[in-house]
Amino acid sequence: MKMKRTFTRMAAAVTAVFLFAAMILTGGSGTMTSASAENGTPVYSSSDLFTDRDLKQTADLDKAVTLTAEDGKEIRITEAGTYVLTGMASNATVYVEAGDDDKVQLVLQDLRITNSDFPCIYVYNADKVFITTAADSSLMVNGTFRTDGSINTDGAVFSRTDLVMNGTAELTIQSTDNGVVCKDDLKITGGSYTITAGSKAFEANDSIRIQDGTFSLRAGTDGFHAENSDDDSKGYIYIGGGTMTITCGDDGIHATSVVQIDDGTLTITAREGLEGSFIQVNGGTINITASDDGINAARKSTAVEVAVEFNGGTVNVTMGAGDTDGVDSNGSLYINGGVISVNGNSTFDYDGMVSFNGGTVYINGQQASSIPNQMMGGGGRGGWGGGRNGGWNMPQDNGGSTSPADGWNGNPGDNGGRGGRGGGRRGW
Repeated sequence: MKMKRTFTRMAAAVTAVFLFAAMILTGGSGTMTSASAENGTPVYSSSDLFTDRDLKQTADLDKAVTLTAEDGKEIRITEAGTYVLTGMASNATVYVEAGDDDKVQLVLQDLRITNSDFPCIYVYNADKVFITTAADSSLMVNGTFRTDGSINTDGAVFSRTDLVMNGTAELTIQSTDNGVVCKDDLKITGGSYTITAGSKAFEANDSIRIQDGTFSLRAGTDGFHAENSDDDSKGYIYIGGGTMTITCGDDGIHATSVVQIDDGTLTITAREGLEGSFIQVNGGTINITASDDGINAARKSTAVEVAVEFNGGTVNVTMGAGDTDGVDSNGSLYINGGVISVNGNSTFDYDGMVSFNGGTVYINGQQASSIPNQMMGGGGRGGWGGGRNGGWNMPQDNGGSTSPADGWNGNPGDNGGRGGRGGGRRGW
């Protein structure tokens, strides 16, 4: 957003100086090369992200154990194996506490659990857990989540270890907080998911990796959210396929480091469609309707370059009225391929360089031969900008309030136009 730009650009400039100096001192090496946007090379390869078992949509039931949910009772699993879960119950939890090397597969066979304050499936410990849908199932938490000691168990499915979701049937989740929470790597390779969540539909710490699946998500904040507060090189999202319809109050897809889309069909209605430090689109069809930024690359990770890169696929971005950007990069913008169509008042906004050497770009329905930059916001002579409360502009010249006091105190101007809207304490 433009209101945040003044100090963002200053910080970015200072950061760039230190990064450049560090690269010289280390012989030119730097972490930013881990996601180099200019060469168009994918950051991640699907063959490195999924195992054969991750991609298998059915379970081997020869030695499976069948467990039936009952009201008010816990189903406790303590060792490796395949478990078929069935039945209808309230205030019941499937609790997995297996060994560090144990792999556990949970096969949902018409399982229906409704809880008031605790996850329906809670993975406390294991090497890896698979949730495989064999018949339509549903999980609901309809009250305020309680903690498990110091653990904030805030999802209808809550896992402290690696989690794989796959299968051939539909899983419906309703939650007053999050739908699925994974404190490690979350992989989704198949199945159908209908999730209504008060906060996030899917949340993971280290990564969210999607190879296939059908998703219908309604979330109060984000559709998919990956963030690791301890290691900002993690918290990435990879999408290699699937069909997604996401309606949410904040970001459709949000990652700390990288958002990479290789394939799939995504329809997103949100405040912001895609958000991450480095956003790379290599394929697929992406339709975004946003009220703030359609695609937004901003500094959330020091491990990757801040940039938006298009190498392929079809991207359609439609923006709402007001102070919005179709494609907004706080770093650079690279267009190497694909078809990109942006409709709105401010279509492209980038703070770094732009490279347009391939692909087709449409701006408000007209094919573009160059990429404009609306980073300065346009407008008339400027005037004094808004302070903390963000003063608007004088109508006669599209500038802000002419009083320094208004800029300092953040008093609004007289309903001016967009141009010259200032930020900071006394922005120009």
